[in-house]
Amino acid sequence: MTALELEAPTEPGGARPGRSLVRRYPTHAAALACLVSFTVFWVVQRLAHVTMLDLMVYRAEGFTVRNGESLYDMVATSAHLPNTYPPFAALLFTPLTLLGVPEMRTLATAGNLLLLVAVVHLSLRLAGRPRRLPRPAAALAVSALLVWCEPVWTTLRYGQINLLLAALVLWDLTRKDTHRLAGIGIGIAAGLKLTPALFAVFLAVTGAVRAGQLLRSGAGARAAWTPWLRQAAVATGTFLATALLSALALPRDSHRFWTEIVFAADRVGEVEITANQSLRGALARLLHTHDAGTAWIVVAVPAAALGLALAAGSLLRGQRAWGAVACAATALLVSPISWSHHWVWCVPMVILLGSEALRRSGTAARRWWAATVALGLLFCSFALWWVPHRWHHHEELHQNGAQILLSDVYPIAGLALLALTAARLWRPGGRPARNSEPRPADTGSGT
Repeated sequence: MTALELEAPTEPGGARPGRSLVRRYPTHAAALACLVSFTVFWVVQRLAHVTMLDLMVYRAEGFTVRNGESLYDMVATSAHLPNTYPPFAALLFTPLTLLGVPEMRTLATAGNLLLLVAVVHLSLRLAGRPRRLPRPAAALAVSALLVWCEPVWTTLRYGQINLLLAALVLWDLTRKDTHRLAGIGIGIAAGLKLTPALFAVFLAVTGAVRAGQLLRSGAGARAAWTPWLRQAAVATGTFLATALLSALALPRDSHRFWTEIVFAADRVGEVEITANQSLRGALARLLHTHDAGTAWIVVAVPAAALGLALAAGSLLRGQRAWGAVACAATALLVSPISWSHHWVWCVPMVILLGSEALRRSGTAARRWWAATVALGLLFCSFALWWVPHRWHHHEELHQNGAQILLSDVYPIAGLALLALTAARLWRPGGRPARNSEPRPADTGSGT
């Protein structure tokens, strides 16, 4: 024991005043830690001269709508970036035209940091909040750490909307299945960017399986209309409403998007570049080709089917959080383009593994903590950027084995998560339950 420790005053029981204050006021301590971390993050981003290119594209889309010009002929910024989102997104981006660029960037950064806290809070709720710590304190403390993940950093660097989409989906999945508005968040998210629509498919598949079980058990058709089917229907109806609103407001752009742009996967950028962390990008780098073509279809279709099966099986067993992250991983893997910043779903993934560790003790807890730390470090490592990469120079087509592994870290993590989900469902002596009832999400994941 050092002299400093001998002289330091203690409270009854030997607790040091600093530690006692943290235990007594955990939310205040977590809020301070979060404020410090976010402030340092903001300063570092400004010192790095982040461009917020995508935010500038969103603003350009808003101006295009206001001026009555063609959304899918416009290009924005010095990088000549086109619009790739559904026209509904452009309608929501129109208010950005009322702000100056500095004000818009400030509001976007502050908004995304608040959305990160919301995503962490909803992820904790989905996984089951820690009993040892108030949920606000846990959300703030975890946010202070996960803000440094590469997908979060890159989302704020470009001024992206990924955290908003994740928050909308998680908002839906953490409400009671019987809530009459459950599904509306997923529908809005899909209206902004198509990939979240897979969550509606996930709910529909799960609901259909459960309905089949109920019908085989002798239940009537009314009982077979499960809350999951209803939630999927609400999500689908909301998505169609966004498309209808866009068709009424922007008929020419809507027609072009749904008949042409939606099929132009290469419009968003080069498939093989390191930033594309989908299976298609990984295969293009592995095969040293600009387009994996048939190989991607052969891999993506079974991956989508397996991922949805694992997600549905998890939800049927009451493991809602595992179903959600399995669906998210599947969507990111099978999408033609999944930029690294799309992987903000690493936040609920890391939180889920950590929650599993908290539920255990001994060797099992140490294994789950090791997995949690490993996944967190992977997403905070920026490892995918350790390889040669330059826009339009196609350096990714000449990678060696080690470089391919580094540039594919997110797809590898996604596949590992699906494998872990499968192991939980079909471990020795365990089978997906056939009699699981939908439950309020606030009771936890049921694991």
